[in-house]
Amino acid sequence: MRTIGLTGGIGTGKSTLAAWLRRVGVALVDTDELARALVEPGQPALVEIRAAFGSAVFDPDGQLRRDALADRVFSDAEARGVLEGILHPRIHAGWRGQVALWEEKRLPLAVVVIPLLFEKGLETSFDRTLCVACRPSTQWERLRARGWSEVEIQRRVAAQLPLTEKLRRADRVIWTEGSLALLEEQGRRILVAEGWPADG
Repeated sequence: MRTIGLTGGIGTGKSTLAAWLRRVGVALVDTDELARALVEPGQPALVEIRAAFGSAVFDPDGQLRRDALADRVFSDAEARGVLEGILHPRIHAGWRGQVALWEEKRLPLAVVVIPLLFEKGLETSFDRTLCVACRPSTQWERLRARGWSEVEIQRRVAAQLPLTEKLRRADRVIWTEGSLALLEEQGRRILVAEGWPADG
């Protein structure tokens, strides 16, 4: 089984590409989805987050206030390290376990979406790395459309490697400035190059 680590900056099109890969039948696990599942009510990680960050990042009914937690960790590198220490080992175990199951089934290809792929030195875990990217101005425009302030955007972007560095280190690149059809065509070419059926 071939494995691809998919990464890119925030707002550059990872989720759009991942959704298309799933539609065409590629086995894919998204670590952001794993992270969200880990902070659902009743999960052990949530207990650790409360112990580390207090009740200020929780609603009265016990639901995690993701925006409040994000404000905290993206303005404080030490706090972000604490949160990563709680979540990342669990996330790592989750996607590793899923990939192992796919290997047992002898699937031809699997993709793991990891925003901090290069930051965490995980590129050697995959046969190929794939980075989605766009112009910084487009990235900021997309993040503003999410309702984020300039300060929020700056903090999120600063928490990741510069896109230029991700592009330099990636084996393959998909540029997301064009249409959805163009993104999909780039995706098809990469899949075929990795052994995926041309008509798949």
